[in-house]
Amino acid sequence: MRNETCVAFLRWALPRMGMRWEGFRKPRDQVCKRIARRMAEIGLPSIEAYRARLESDSAEWEVLDSLCRVTISRFYRDRGVFDHLRDRALPDLAGRVEAGSTLRAWSAGCASGEEPYSLRLVWDLALRDRFPGVELRIVATDAEPEVLERARRACYPRSTLRDLPEGWVEAAFVCSDDPATADPCCLRAPYARSVELRNEDVRETMPEGPFHLVLCRNLVFTYFREALQRRLLRGILERMLPASRLVIGAHEELPGDRWPLERAASGLPVFRRISGGLSG
Repeated sequence: MRNETCVAFLRWALPRMGMRWEGFRKPRDQVCKRIARRMAEIGLPSIEAYRARLESDSAEWEVLDSLCRVTISRFYRDRGVFDHLRDRALPDLAGRVEAGSTLRAWSAGCASGEEPYSLRLVWDLALRDRFPGVELRIVATDAEPEVLERARRACYPRSTLRDLPEGWVEAAFVCSDDPATADPCCLRAPYARSVELRNEDVRETMPEGPFHLVLCRNLVFTYFREALQRRLLRGILERMLPASRLVIGAHEELPGDRWPLERAASGLPVFRRISGGLSG
């Protein structure tokens, strides 16, 4: 399938699923290859035939939706963000709660687990000893069952670990030297077991909360249309405690500027929940 053919199709199909073309400019090759494989699988000769299939079979829209899920990630992605969580945000939040309390964090669109496991390591390797009476509970959700299975296995190629701070790979992973092993580095069980993984689509359901920290990066504010972004942001804010933090993607922007949020770190996509309504 030619690039321009697929782009024209995506421009037609994405808005009908509440998504925006702009978010798919970079990963479009990945998505187009999936669509081409799907067309071959069901024996359709052209994108026009696939469009006709969508118009006659509503169930196929669910298949297309799954083909448009982008799951690129790595550990400690956007290092400045995780350094800020380690050095400023989490210590501030932990200092606000009493000994014996639990900080609650939600990783929305967690893909193969790199983000929530990075957060787990930040707490366990850098902060737990400073706040001995405080626990961190992490809930991680994703709509795609296959990537969640990989998250449960918690084994990764070495390349996805390259941004972790010095010494953390040795402390937290068991790595095989077998060159034939595709994912040679496996997270040690105590870290992997302490993240709760759920198969949930943020568009349909969200964890109950309340949360001290929400990571919603490179999902809602990249791929979804503005009306859907606003609806989901309201749901997120309803689950955030006073002074809690919201982290979005490095190249993302919030839809509008009338939300009860203030920038918590100069130059970083980290926001603090403040008092106020949810008008957006």
